[in-house]
Amino acid sequence: MSAGARAWGDEGHEIIALIADQYLRPEVRERIESLLATDRTGLTADRGIAAESTWPDHYRALHRDTADWHYTDIEIDTSRPEHGQLLAKIEQFRAELADPAASAGERLMALQFLLHLVGDLHQPLHAADNHDHGGNETQVLARGERRASLHHYWDVVFVRNLGDDAPGVSQRLLAGITPAERAAAARGTPASWAMESFAIARVEAYGQLPPAGPHGVRLLDEGYVREATMTVQKQLQRAGVRLAQVLNEAMH
Repeated sequence: MSAGARAWGDEGHEIIALIADQYLRPEVRERIESLLATDRTGLTADRGIAAESTWPDHYRALHRDTADWHYTDIEIDTSRPEHGQLLAKIEQFRAELADPAASAGERLMALQFLLHLVGDLHQPLHAADNHDHGGNETQVLARGERRASLHHYWDVVFVRNLGDDAPGVSQRLLAGITPAERAAAARGTPASWAMESFAIARVEAYGQLPPAGPHGVRLLDEGYVREATMTVQKQLQRAGVRLAQVLNEAMH
């Protein structure tokens, strides 16, 4: 995967964080707000949960050694993880956030990364690779859009199809989560969530791709774009539910 790839882009991460915020226990929300208020890095627009969910991407620009914390590429043709530390980092930061002996600085960084990495886990092309660096080397084009990588389309374009106002989109997506869907999403572990994302990438993100044209560009039809946008919506909803669960458990 390209070290510069940003899973979901800022808007996707903000949507996930805003959905999660509605499922936090009141005392957990208060602790999170207090901890985020201590961020003095100036890397985000403000210290709210939505803005802070984008912090690790801005931090990565200054600390390139953290790039492979954002993905766990499972190869499509072998179903084996080949690159990335995403799962290990989620477990590490979850343990640090839950550790009362950890310093305030350690717990802040753990929180900031969890806000982001749980979201990354639900971007299908951060959990799969088809020998193209998670879609970064596969060029696609859809009607009304510019030519870009498949990875960019799943990060940004399909999220943007849901709307360009993160608070508004989050409220709409939140309203669409039924109690049964919330309960189903809450089951499993980060490892099983990664395999869920991998399956989406294998069957849909890669599996439904049309053949490459004469210039190596794959033209995405309206059906692909429609189904991908619906899948992105579901993944953002799942990520919000699961992020809240991780935080409620770590900060009980």
